[in-house]
Amino acid sequence: MKVLLLGPYPPPHGGVQTNLVGIRSFLLKRGTPCAVINITRHRKPDADEVYYPKGPLQLLRLLSRLQFDIIHLHIGGMLTNRLLALGFICAKWPGAKSMLTFHSGGFPSSLEGQALGPSSSTAFVLRAFDGIIGVNEEIVKFLHRLGVPQSRARLISPDAFVTDGPAAPLSEPLARFLETNDPVLVSIGLLEPEYDLPLQIETLPRIRERFPNAGLLLIGSGSLEARLRTQIQSNPCAQHILLAGDVPHSSTMEVIRRSRIMLRTTLYDGDALSVREALRIGTPVIATDNGMRPTGVRLIPISDSQALLQATVQELQQPSTRKEVPQCDERNLQAVFDFYQALLSGTIS
Repeated sequence: MKVLLLGPYPPPHGGVQTNLVGIRSFLLKRGTPCAVINITRHRKPDADEVYYPKGPLQLLRLLSRLQFDIIHLHIGGMLTNRLLALGFICAKWPGAKSMLTFHSGGFPSSLEGQALGPSSSTAFVLRAFDGIIGVNEEIVKFLHRLGVPQSRARLISPDAFVTDGPAAPLSEPLARFLETNDPVLVSIGLLEPEYDLPLQIETLPRIRERFPNAGLLLIGSGSLEARLRTQIQSNPCAQHILLAGDVPHSSTMEVIRRSRIMLRTTLYDGDALSVREALRIGTPVIATDNGMRPTGVRLIPISDSQALLQATVQELQQPSTRKEVPQCDERNLQAVFDFYQALLSGTIS
């Protein structure tokens, strides 16, 4: 078996990227050849069978040159025409079985998702795949509604804990921030409008009225970086807010473990991988209610600073719990591998 993964490859380190890297690591450790084609604007030099084509033509040339039995496309966010076109090419690529993982947990309940039916072009493309993974039940129901046969759609969560040895030491700014601020509130996600990060920044001074040593750590990169830096500089608690940029996944897990609370304030969100990771580590999560948060998350309404303040104060008043490094758990990655084998064996129709 040879597998080709298409999707966002880090950096930046988001949930989809983490899942893609986890699948590749799982395959390589078991001696299964696996190459990657990055399909985002973030590019690096090609290395170690990870390819960064500059446009559609280079991507098609790579597909023609590389050898693979499974082509596995990962999509998060909206199903744009560009992604649907790529999906159809992957689904119909000769000589290979095709698989899609659809990561956008909030899409089925969006206006765009609700407007789609079995006769839509989107449904036509989705039905062309030999197998589709939905990361939550809502996506799987959405796939069935569009006519994807039940035998070809599986629910496989993207979260997995893979132990590749001890985490690398934290960078000096991260280590210093964790040492000089207590409690630390951490937020992990792209610096994009849908993550409502200004809400966290503007709420911190009010949190510090009750907890004077509190700090806010924002991990991620994105289009709002300059605007957020300006907002932080004008905040009276600027020295207690760190915009850390993109951080490797292993270091991010260590930061979550050492933080008191993880914040996930969003205007639009799916089934966030980082939320599940934090809960497994034992770090409490305060998140905007999107209708699909896992059990144990403290929920708040969208863009409600008072609710964020109240939930944070209530959580910080609770005794902190002892956290352990989670044991290796690759069951979801094994489920993906089993899906590959089922496709190649011809037992799925």
